[in-house]
Amino acid sequence: MALIPCQVLRVAILLSYCSILCNYKAIEMPSHQTYGGSWKFLTFIDLVIQAVFFGICVLTDLSSLLTRGSGNQEQERQLKKLISLRDWMLAVLAFPVGIFVVAVFWIIYAYDREMIYPKLLDNFIPGWLNHGMHTTVLPFILIEMRTSHHAYPSRSSGLAAICTFSVGYILWVCWVHHVTGMWVYPFLEHFGPGARIIFFGSTTILMNFLYLLGEVLNSYIWDTQRTAKLK
Repeated sequence: MALIPCQVLRVAILLSYCSILCNYKAIEMPSHQTYGGSWKFLTFIDLVIQAVFFGICVLTDLSSLLTRGSGNQEQERQLKKLISLRDWMLAVLAFPVGIFVVAVFWIIYAYDREMIYPKLLDNFIPGWLNHGMHTTVLPFILIEMRTSHHAYPSRSSGLAAICTFSVGYILWVCWVHHVTGMWVYPFLEHFGPGARIIFFGSTTILMNFLYLLGEVLNSYIWDTQRTAKLK
């Protein structure tokens, strides 16, 4: 895919996330008025992560166009920093958190939607917005991974970062329950303390697996392309 179409595609994806976030925030749902607001939901946090990530992608594209052929070493250093930040965000947050949200949401939804997305929410959230939050994240992040090579950090630092995010969110969910007496996700009400520990531990392991999956997928896509070019 040529450079300009990739740039336009990233702008379109960024605008779509901005639209989804604005529409979501405009919905007057009771859960948005309680402690933690929208920030207690991983879906919302993921939308913010994706919007910030694609914002950095667009900024990197603009910087690359402005820097190309200028010979300005300082601009080139700043561009390298932006590219490093973009790559780090995809590896540690955008890919694993995005894929986690899509996979876990639809698996639980298929089993019993009332456990994660009660039918009552259909009165507040239109179907297109639900898919914008829980479906299109997957193709968007795969398109980005396919159109641009991303340098992953060292495996130890990457796994440490995703573990920190996972544990931080779990502690935040527990804190919200401590303050309000209510679990962020309805299905947690049906778990005993031991089952919750197992569930939280399993989600952290899954996040680590998704980080490794992204690393392998990124290498496969770009190693395959390099091999094809050499033939």
